[in-house]
Amino acid sequence: MDSIETKAGPESPEPAKKPRELDGPTFWGGLAWLIIALLCLAPSARAERIKDLAQVGGVRSNPLVGYGLVVGLDGTGDRTSQAPFTVQSLKNMLGELGVNIPPNVNPQLKNVAAVAIHADLPAFAKPGQPIDITVSSIGNASSLRGGSLLMAPLRGADGEVYAIAQGNLVVGGFGAQGRDGSRISVNTPSVGRIPNGATVERAVPDAFGGGDTITLNLHQADFTTVSRMVTALDQSFGAGSAYAVDAVTVAVRAPADQNARIGFMARVESLELTPGTAAAKVIVNARTGTVVIGSQVKVMPAAVTHGSLTVSITESIDVSQPNEFSRGGQTVVTPHSSVAVTTEGNRMFKFEGGTTLDEIVRAVNEVGAAPGDLIAILEALKQAGALRAELEVI
Repeated sequence: MDSIETKAGPESPEPAKKPRELDGPTFWGGLAWLIIALLCLAPSARAERIKDLAQVGGVRSNPLVGYGLVVGLDGTGDRTSQAPFTVQSLKNMLGELGVNIPPNVNPQLKNVAAVAIHADLPAFAKPGQPIDITVSSIGNASSLRGGSLLMAPLRGADGEVYAIAQGNLVVGGFGAQGRDGSRISVNTPSVGRIPNGATVERAVPDAFGGGDTITLNLHQADFTTVSRMVTALDQSFGAGSAYAVDAVTVAVRAPADQNARIGFMARVESLELTPGTAAAKVIVNARTGTVVIGSQVKVMPAAVTHGSLTVSITESIDVSQPNEFSRGGQTVVTPHSSVAVTTEGNRMFKFEGGTTLDEIVRAVNEVGAAPGDLIAILEALKQAGALRAELEVI
């Protein structure tokens, strides 16, 4: 049987490929990854540790103060004629050491200065631990550089001795004086410090180990922050572990065992939460002209114009001479005053409703208001009821 050959015609073009349709799982999976990526790029809320927001109730430092003598100065000590208490202190000290000075003898000291000593006794400080102290001249000593503090007790508010101070001073200032009375001074040479210059002799009782609760006191009162702190503590240690006392204090139920309590507080301090936003405030320092505007400050619709009024007075002298043919005429000098009033910078600008901090600063810069003018503008806006913030003058 003869084969029949068929002749192929011209090749037909291939059909266009259809775009691949995304099936349901592939589409939603890609969308989920996109959302996750956008969330990672979005700015996270500002979270802070409880350690940075509050302090433990009863855990605090205590101020100490004392009086002593600094010796070994290079002629820069107290002038005994103007500071008699320095001589009296020296006589009392020498008397306790067995050196008796006759009552009618008044030593003329140049190398001794009476000083006040102050320090802060940290919380949980134990006997034998060193603390830093600050030494300040209370007489007329010109410099404490090169001096040494003799042993002096440091007392607390209850009058008890909690530390003993002694050591060589570190003075950052420098001063020099000439015979003609001229003087130059760098920093303050009449104040110095002694690192580890006092030794703790008595521990201050603390209330950390007593009771079944520990109180946390916020640095700044805020109901929102207190509420969020209670929520964070309940989520970490169980419902009912914490409760708010007021806008500052949060009470937390803690273990009675001291070791367990310390570990518990370590966990509490490391918890993070987002504090409440600060109140809308404008702080004005009238002495320096400093103005600080908080980010929550808003301004209602208002139009403001502010300009400075300048009054210029110029004094001149005019000479009046008599006519040529006048008899008995005299030349007379007459004063002449010129008064001019000018107003500058009286442009008007408008605050839109709900203006942000950036827009407030931009508007004030455009009008060219100086710090003193800005204070006047803010006070006027407050009186008009357009400033939605608390205006505080310090």
